[in-house]
Amino acid sequence: MSKTLFDKVWDSHVVRKIENGPDVFFIDRHFIHEVTSPVAFLGLKNRKNKVLYPERTFATADHNTPTINQHLPVDDPLSANQLKALEENAAEWGISHWGLGHQKNGIVHVVGPENGITLPGATIVCGDSHTSTHGAFGAIAFGIGTSEVEMVLSSQCIMQPKPKKMRINVNGELGFGVTPKDVALYIISQLTTSGATGYFVEYAGDVFSNMTMEGRMTVCNLSIEMGARGGMIAPDEKTYEYIQGRPLTPKGDAWDKAMTYWKTLTTDEDAVFDKELSFNGADIEPMITYGTNPGMGIGITNHIPTAETIEGGVATYKKSLGYMDFNEGDAMIGKKVDYVFLGSCTNGRIEDFRAFASIVKGKKKADNITAWLVPGSHEVEGLIKEEGILDVITEAGFTLREPGCSACLAMNADKIPAGKLAVSTSNRNFEGRQGPGSRTLLASPLVAAATAVTGVVTDPRTLLV
Repeated sequence: MSKTLFDKVWDSHVVRKIENGPDVFFIDRHFIHEVTSPVAFLGLKNRKNKVLYPERTFATADHNTPTINQHLPVDDPLSANQLKALEENAAEWGISHWGLGHQKNGIVHVVGPENGITLPGATIVCGDSHTSTHGAFGAIAFGIGTSEVEMVLSSQCIMQPKPKKMRINVNGELGFGVTPKDVALYIISQLTTSGATGYFVEYAGDVFSNMTMEGRMTVCNLSIEMGARGGMIAPDEKTYEYIQGRPLTPKGDAWDKAMTYWKTLTTDEDAVFDKELSFNGADIEPMITYGTNPGMGIGITNHIPTAETIEGGVATYKKSLGYMDFNEGDAMIGKKVDYVFLGSCTNGRIEDFRAFASIVKGKKKADNITAWLVPGSHEVEGLIKEEGILDVITEAGFTLREPGCSACLAMNADKIPAGKLAVSTSNRNFEGRQGPGSRTLLASPLVAAATAVTGVVTDPRTLLV
């Protein structure tokens, strides 16, 4: 029987099928951080359970971490307690822990791939919705709740109904200045934030084949923003080249054996999906959001749609524009911006900093812009310095901060003030997501850079040479 890539990975990890119920599903890799794990460990202790396979669990601190002066004690008492709980729980159960100050510390969905923890054909979970990032390697990866974190810690399994299957094909050639972030935001704008609910998505076509691994991670990261359980891309030579030689990847004969399996991880030619969609890469331009969910996105040269042209409730649509202080028919280009954020598990990798630097080189940060440039890990931070990117951004008037989730979700000191408008390379633009009363425009690193040097929303193609 022909199978999709998703079927092959899912079916090989089912421990037990429950009739008319969920599958008991084995998890290869479990990532934990300081926010969703403390209560799970408390439940574990209250039930007198233990961590079944500590070697399959990996802990890093990222959500609540400060991005300046990480060598000093954390000021916020809640954050400090959560960071301490992660450290103590990891030590008690023999779990690998990369806390503040550790050379491998960083955002969980950045350090996993960097260190070879993320592998093709693996099943990966984390108490974080953007775990779908790891699907870029041909893994099944998805976010789980705190009670499920406890379940995985104690049994290395989770009970999950098998999602339906969707394939999204994007073929053709991307235009000048169009990035993987734009591809993802375009797809979400076409499907809406609920268009893939109940599905696990496989991305296929020339556009994804031509993407770097970092670009694929950006796309898979945003799968959750259209309602999908996760997203994945079949592994290929780019995948193998990226992971080979990383600290925790197989070595020697084990690598050869793994490669034999990984090369089977493709969708069979006549496999059937529950839903299939196709888009033309040439139709995509640099994107920007204008509302309060990631589906409210348009090409940067377009104007905000009128309520009559949008599916859904008119009142809700107008409420969203009211929160953003925007009007139907407004042009996005030229809107004055207060903050620019480069970073997050969506766009905090070295490729994103290279893109940002390509725009700001030889220019100066606009006076009205406060910019937070936050690498996703210490490895990314090191490359920024090695490649001379730090010199470029410093000369342009920017400052590099230390690794962490930062302004993506306002669980640390990096909060956008109420009423201020931010262009952000992160993944969500909900009301107050980046700070109470803050207003967020999601965009690519190129759009963020162009805005940072002009002070207003700017089409990056006008500054690229």
